[in-house]
Amino acid sequence: MAVERTFIAIKPDGVQRGLVGEILGRFERKGFKLIGLKQLTPSRALAEQHYGVHRERPFFNGLVDFITSGPVVAMVWEGDGVIASARQLIGATKPLEAEPGTIRGDLAVNIGRNVIHGSDGAETAQFEIGLWFQAAELNDWLPSDQVWRVEA
Repeated sequence: MAVERTFIAIKPDGVQRGLVGEILGRFERKGFKLIGLKQLTPSRALAEQHYGVHRERPFFNGLVDFITSGPVVAMVWEGDGVIASARQLIGATKPLEAEPGTIRGDLAVNIGRNVIHGSDGAETAQFEIGLWFQAAELNDWLPSDQVWRVEA
């Protein structure tokens, strides 16, 4: 599997419920590398760009209103197959359909308050990372446990 990057956002309900550490820990324990992290309250323009594929749907304004209602923790994670794996960690969009053990299955309340967003594919990840982060905000680094040396 190829090393990929994905965009993950903890939505205002996740931030306000104090779930940031829990969610970060799940990605870290899975073995992914955090290369970008910031907290912000998204502007309406950013939210409309992010949810642009839903612009014609009746729930578009509600999505935009919710994501701009409070702080969001925006992240970029890197790792082998991180996009598909993150989607599995997150669980189904509708919390009632999300498996126990997934973030939404364990922590989300309803479809409108489902705690987290994750990119659904490589093109989407690239678009979302570029939308939420400048290149200078991403940090390439090598975890110390990946540097294997034989001591003599």
